[in-house]
Amino acid sequence: MALDLIRYDILAQAALRGVVRTVLADAAKKGLPGEHHFKITFNTTAPAVQLSERMRARFPQEMTIVLQHQFWDLTVTEHAFEVGLSFGGIAEKVGVPFDAVTAFFDPAVQFGFQFETVEAAAAGDASVQPAEKSAGSTTKRPAGETKPEALPAPSPVAPAPPDAPGPGSAGGEVVRLDRFRKK
Repeated sequence: MALDLIRYDILAQAALRGVVRTVLADAAKKGLPGEHHFKITFNTTAPAVQLSERMRARFPQEMTIVLQHQFWDLTVTEHAFEVGLSFGGIAEKVGVPFDAVTAFFDPAVQFGFQFETVEAAAAGDASVQPAEKSAGSTTKRPAGETKPEALPAPSPVAPAPPDAPGPGSAGGEVVRLDRFRKK
């Protein structure tokens, strides 16, 4: 197999994170259009994640937030977003770097994708140097593959409406980058 010196997997991940950034920036400026809303899962242990100690204790590895009806002060920068949410009746500000996002899903149109750290994707790839592995870049997880740290399933913070199935439900398609990768 040829060595990918361009690292298309990392470039594709950056492009998909750009989609998340663009969609959130638009929602921050104009609000959510129509029935669109977002389920965003992120790694709570990633560098620069802003989360209260109470929420960090409740979600020590991974957390899913829903931006639908009850959120405020959504701010988007080039590298992160911040949003106000209510958890158990307590208002809190959450800050998430885009590199910490592990999944994005819009149930209104059944569109979403998942990210995985380079460490998991490159576990069998001796061509990836340790410095590249720790750079915080991500790559798509093939269907059925689990993360090496065996994270628990995401826990929704705000319930989604009953007519909005989650990722992997029938009727929607998740973008899978591994379709284009040589095996």
